[in-house]
Amino acid sequence: MPTLSIHFDPAVLAHLVNASGDETVHVTLALAQGTPDPTAPAATVVRGPLAELMKAGKLTAGTELTFHQPRTGRSGRAVVTADGQLVVDGHAKPFSSPSKAAEAVTGSVINGWTLWHLPGGRGTLDDLRRELG
Repeated sequence: MPTLSIHFDPAVLAHLVNASGDETVHVTLALAQGTPDPTAPAATVVRGPLAELMKAGKLTAGTELTFHQPRTGRSGRAVVTADGQLVVDGHAKPFSSPSKAAEAVTGSVINGWTLWHLPGGRGTLDDLRRELG
């Protein structure tokens, strides 16, 4: 069975966080095919610490980052957004930096560049950053 991956713009997530408990929020999904809609919003601008990795094609939206610290029993999962932020499991708002995302999971100040691992054993975000030179 194919995998379905749904990514929301951070503005949508922010709206959902601020919605009242009795408010209905409608989300419409459409299969993208053919020629792009000229009335669609402009492309997302990538900003922040992950921007250079994304612009270089080393990191893409939807990439799942993980970490596991056996000694402390902590683990985490984050997904890269189209604008270069990280959405961390259990947190409604995205984080602008790997270290802030890591701190949200671990509860302590930590270097997120060396903590977050790429899928398939490709190393850490720091490894990608070093590839840029």
